[in-house]
Amino acid sequence: MQLTTAPLSMANVLERQPDLLDRISVLVDQLKGCCSRRELQSVFASMIKISADQDCFSMNQFISRCSSMSQSDLADSALAQIEEPNVFVYNAMIRGSVQCSRPLQALEQYRSMSRADVRPTSYTFSSLIKGCGLAKALRFGESVHGGIWKSGFNWHVFVQTALIEFYASFGGVAESRKVWDEIQDGGRDVFSWTTMISAYASAGDMLSARRLFDGMHERNTATWNALIDGYARSGDSISARSLFECMPVKDIISWTTMIACYTQEQRYQEAVAMFKGMIASGLIPDEVTMSTIISACAHLGSLDIGREIHYYIMQNQFQLDVFIGSSLIDMYSKCGSLERSLMVFYKLRERNLFCWNSLIEGLAVHGLAKGALLMFSKMESEKMNPNWITFVSILNACTHAGLVNEGQRWFMRMKEDYRITPRVEHYGCMVDLFSRAGLLEDALGLIRSMEFEPNAFIWGSLLGGCRVHRNLEIAQVCGDALMSLEPNNTGHHMLLVNMYAENNRWGEVVNMRRTMKGNGVEKEFPGQSWIEIGGETCQFAASDGNHAVSDQLFFFLKKLDAQIRLSNIDMHSICTNY
Repeated sequence: MQLTTAPLSMANVLERQPDLLDRISVLVDQLKGCCSRRELQSVFASMIKISADQDCFSMNQFISRCSSMSQSDLADSALAQIEEPNVFVYNAMIRGSVQCSRPLQALEQYRSMSRADVRPTSYTFSSLIKGCGLAKALRFGESVHGGIWKSGFNWHVFVQTALIEFYASFGGVAESRKVWDEIQDGGRDVFSWTTMISAYASAGDMLSARRLFDGMHERNTATWNALIDGYARSGDSISARSLFECMPVKDIISWTTMIACYTQEQRYQEAVAMFKGMIASGLIPDEVTMSTIISACAHLGSLDIGREIHYYIMQNQFQLDVFIGSSLIDMYSKCGSLERSLMVFYKLRERNLFCWNSLIEGLAVHGLAKGALLMFSKMESEKMNPNWITFVSILNACTHAGLVNEGQRWFMRMKEDYRITPRVEHYGCMVDLFSRAGLLEDALGLIRSMEFEPNAFIWGSLLGGCRVHRNLEIAQVCGDALMSLEPNNTGHHMLLVNMYAENNRWGEVVNMRRTMKGNGVEKEFPGQSWIEIGGETCQFAASDGNHAVSDQLFFFLKKLDAQIRLSNIDMHSICTNY
């Protein structure tokens, strides 16, 4: 929108238009009802016609409304139109830029304000410090802190609270505590207490966070949530749940935090139970809650519960946005229902990279390499640029389908066409691809060409390939690397032991077992799986003999194993292909 009207001083304008203040008042009222960009532009055009664009109060209101509607460019145009913006206009611009996640613009507007010799207020600094945190501008923020002292605003509690949050975002909890200690007695409000508790929780110092929490005379729900979130992040679900149960009032954030806590700890059934408890309490979850519980269902592998959650979303008319959409796509893929994944994908009005990645990964995991590659081509045709995660899924698809040449081509395209530097995950896929195909020397050569140290997954992939293709020489190289990376990993030890046994190297078998026993290597936590039978989710552990139907299960497995052997089907090839 081109703005070229020559500005007049407000004194001259008021002389020419005695009723201007009434007309400005009408326009400000119209601003409050604006719901679209076109309406904002219309009101602004009316302001220009009566020269209200030089009235700082009007422009303050206009800029604030633009920011609340994420129309930052209109706010920028308005600021450029004002001949002499005052501190309130600059404050509205800085605050709006921070709200619209444009922190660098907020910092530049502060520089313009300083060049114009407009003196900042405490509100300027509180917004500006938040902008410095978002922009990760530590040095600039420290200089602003110095300006706060010079201006005498260092005793304003909301400025000090912003500083506490700023230093905490850089891990400077000691600096945060120093600012908190400087708040005058009786000046600390609930928000400043909560911010300091969050600072300790973010730093993982839950002892100090709890000590501060226990010292509070008055707490609000946000304070409780801050401490619960800290326990959840540190993996202490017991303390988080205990605090949750003591809360006088629980809000959506409280319930969602506990659902996320259980999901993070792989206690998916408890996450589902917590969600059902939230519904029973009468609270309506938001999009974040729904995305979190869908993720729990995905890991649980429960299609029935997942469909129940999806039905709840439709019944309560949640918008099928990219966050809920990508979570549903991932959930249905993990639960084995690719048809529903595709249905959700094509129902989305807007698809971001998360949605594309979720679908491509689902196709890849289910061995539909051609489908994954086709979806990648469609993504390219829609001008959506892939990221490193996309290529992990593409390379996985090639690995599961045994497409060695195709995998190499995509690995090169990633580097050359998209300028994506290979990460350890990409090398892991390529090593796995070569290992499954029996190209063990190529896999070892790729590992040795890496610019960073290979991790246990990469060496483990090659070791697995050595087992399948019976290459004991390279397996020993892998074993030596794995022993130094994960000396207590039972799986690696046992794989080598089995390979030595298959080659009648009984001396090495004895030595390996002696070393394992001496180092106390044993499998403390067996692998667990969930399976849904008749709407009920059952949990199993590897070699679990305590299940109620263990005898029948193992008897059936023996029969199945015998039938496969009679059919002359090689068990190794089944496991590898699967």
